[in-house]
Amino acid sequence: MADFPYGEDPEPSDRFPAGPRRASLCVPVRPGPAGHTVRLFRTPLGARTAVAFTSESALTAALGPGRPWIRLAEPALRALTAPLGVTALTVDPQLSAPPAAPARPAPAPTTAPAPAPARAPASTPVLATATATATATRLGRLG
Repeated sequence: MADFPYGEDPEPSDRFPAGPRRASLCVPVRPGPAGHTVRLFRTPLGARTAVAFTSESALTAALGPGRPWIRLAEPALRALTAPLGVTALTVDPQLSAPPAAPARPAPAPTTAPAPAPARAPASTPVLATATATATATRLGRLG
């Protein structure tokens, strides 16, 4: 079989499809009832987006270690998310939130001695005396 120039050959001799060769992407997933499910994220404006990373180290740097992920090509990822209405794909996103700080241990409770109960003074309370004086003045008993 003769090799034809690409313009005239209906099927080029190359084994790869025409156009730039697409590398596989590291796509975060979560376990689901039927296997793994692609995780969807939100943009800063609130739109849903699929997220992928060009390397495992980029995924780990953004999401932390131990996150499940799978390798997918971009067309496969788009085909998975299109029925959900997600058309945006973010590759190697930079997180805008600061990393979470480790939790500080709670301070140990201190036990202070209970305050001594207040003792009533031996004399008549001032409030009771003032009330009695005002009442007597209204009744005209005090001058």
